[in-house]
Parts: sequence; C-alpha cells; structure tokens
Amino acid sequence: QVQLVESGGGLVQAGASLTLSCAASGRTFSRYAMGWFRQAPGKDREFVAAIIWSTRSTYYADSVKGRFTIPRDNAKNTVYLQMNRLKPEDTAVYSCALAQVAGEPRSDRNYDYWGQGTQVTVSS
Repeated sequence: QVQLVESGGGLVQAGASLTLSCAASGRTFSRYAMGWFRQAPGKDREFVAAIIWSTRSTYYADSVKGRFTIPRDNAKNTVYLQMNRLKPEDTAVYSCALAQVAGEPRSDRNYDYWGQGTQVTVSS
C-alpha cells in the first residue's frame, strides 16, 4: 500500500504563487510516475502535471504550461506543484496521485493511489 498526503493549499489572490506538497509513504519502491490533478465544482477531474520518477520527464496541461512546475525530491519521497501567476480559474481541489506501472501519465486511469486532496482558491 501507498499513502499520499498533500499539503499547502489555501486562499490567495490572483497573480500570487503557491506550492503544494505531496509526501508518499509505504511501498513506494514500485513507482513509475506521480501526478497532480484538479477538480473544480461541477467539473470533471482534469490533469495538471506529471513527472516520470526515474527520468524526471515532465508533462503539463496547456492551461498551466509556463506557470506551474512539478519538481520532486527523491530523498523525501515528495513531489511538489509550484504554481505561479495563479488565476481564478485555477480554483479547485488538487490531488496528487502515484502510478506504479508505465502508462500515459496524463490519464487518471493509470494512477493507482490518490491523496485526499487540498483546496486551492484564487480570488480575483
């Protein structure tokens, strides 16, 4: 089993920055990728960013490209989501996820474990 714990959400104004953290514990030795997804009220969950753990290759949704980055710290078993120039449309519950086997990192169907989510609210 793998446990994922997110932190760092909050209320910020448009244009501000915020960094989310996701700490993984348990059987993390079998890990292909970690990703961030978000879900706004009344909308489907959508892909935000992902990182292939071994190669550090990264993937971003077009809506966040150039504003968000997804670094990881192998020693801390933690992945981050650094969010800059936040917009009101970034408001959502952000969840991190871990995929154990290779697959499409932008698809939530390939992820095996999920965190509980953290709320990010961006005011205009």
